[in-house]
Amino acid sequence: MSQATSSPAAAAAPRPRMETAPPVRSAAARHPGRDEQFERRRRHTIKLLAASALGLIPWTVILGLTLPSDYQVHSWRVTWVGFDLLLLTAFAATAVLGFRRHRAVVIPALASAVLLVCDAWFDASLAVGTPDVWASAGLAVFVELPTAAYIFRRAYKLLHLQWSSRQLTGCPDADPPR
Repeated sequence: MSQATSSPAAAAAPRPRMETAPPVRSAAARHPGRDEQFERRRRHTIKLLAASALGLIPWTVILGLTLPSDYQVHSWRVTWVGFDLLLLTAFAATAVLGFRRHRAVVIPALASAVLLVCDAWFDASLAVGTPDVWASAGLAVFVELPTAAYIFRRAYKLLHLQWSSRQLTGCPDADPPR
């Protein structure tokens, strides 16, 4: 027989409590079904993107073979002013969300960078064969593309910080520390 069962004094003595931290539950344990739903959406998104990329291959070849090399545009001013308004909106949204230190700043920042790359491409490619080609190429190489690269890099760093802080806390919905 053990001492604890044979001695009434030992049975009445309080046992020392060992303090332990509460068990850490994984995100899957806290939110059952979330990981399966996330993975299903992820697979569907990847399939959609892959199908879109594959569908663009023949479409791009058809356009390359059938589009005229010269085309008279009727709404040239509306097109470019509209594009610049879109770029202005993306810049303004990035500035406002950045000023507020909102984590969603990454979305308009990436949109701004992509729009800058598109602007550089269209400015330079549409100016080929005109006297404006050098000004367009210079603006693209020295202003638009470096600015886009800078914004891409900052957005990447912000995403990296957001995801690494979530991994450190162990909670997929946790806000990054400020």
